[in-house]
Amino acid sequence: MSGSDIRSAAYGQVPADTTDDVRERESRIAVLPVGSFEQHGPYLPLATDTLIACAIAGEIAAAYPVHLLPAVTVSCSHEHAAWPGTVSISSTTLHAVVRDIAASLRRSGVDTLVLVNGHGGNYVLGNVVQESSARGEHMALFPAAEDWETAREKAGVHTSLLTDMHAGEIETSILLHTRPECVRPGYESADFVADDRRHLLTVGMSAYTDSGVIGRPSLGSAEKGKALLASLTESFGAYFVLLTAQETAEDGAVEDDGAR
Repeated sequence: MSGSDIRSAAYGQVPADTTDDVRERESRIAVLPVGSFEQHGPYLPLATDTLIACAIAGEIAAAYPVHLLPAVTVSCSHEHAAWPGTVSISSTTLHAVVRDIAASLRRSGVDTLVLVNGHGGNYVLGNVVQESSARGEHMALFPAAEDWETAREKAGVHTSLLTDMHAGEIETSILLHTRPECVRPGYESADFVADDRRHLLTVGMSAYTDSGVIGRPSLGSAEKGKALLASLTESFGAYFVLLTAQETAEDGAVEDDGAR
């Protein structure tokens, strides 16, 4: 059994690479899933966003030579605080955790970090990438809204990204495909739409939904989940090309300087 086979088979959401596996892969790009631990209605688990981020990152690692990291499971879920089980850390803490991980990776020769974000409330991740890039560090945030829109269209997801806000068609579909044992009965009749959420950051989710659901989970299917992941994996190719080109350009510049 190869190292990649062991990684996919052994520890579920935790990569099973050895240090030799990482050395042999010779990748300078690491992929960090960032999820959350927050309510997803009565039928999806608190770890939904983490499971989805891990599913996306796992598909990426199977298709591209990257260093897969274990997930950051608790993040910025303050808007869900009204529901039992939700746990959050501050945006400052999440910012520091990601920066520390990136710095540690650079010390071990992996100088590029891709954040695979599974929770829309992790707004600070955009700032982390923005600031890191300005310092000349290599970092990217995936998927972008455009990647999700492409995936939605290719998978035949009926609900718009605006309406499919939380525990809806997309999240239910991905878990029906990857972790069907985690989806409890009831999603078939849990649809709830609240497209005007302009005060969400002020009043939280509980002002817009009693169940915790905003979207149409009844439309979810394992087939859509499979297609969503396939599209996102394909979309990651452009990120991989860009980040690899940055590394190659910097390596060339260093060689030129050394020759002078």
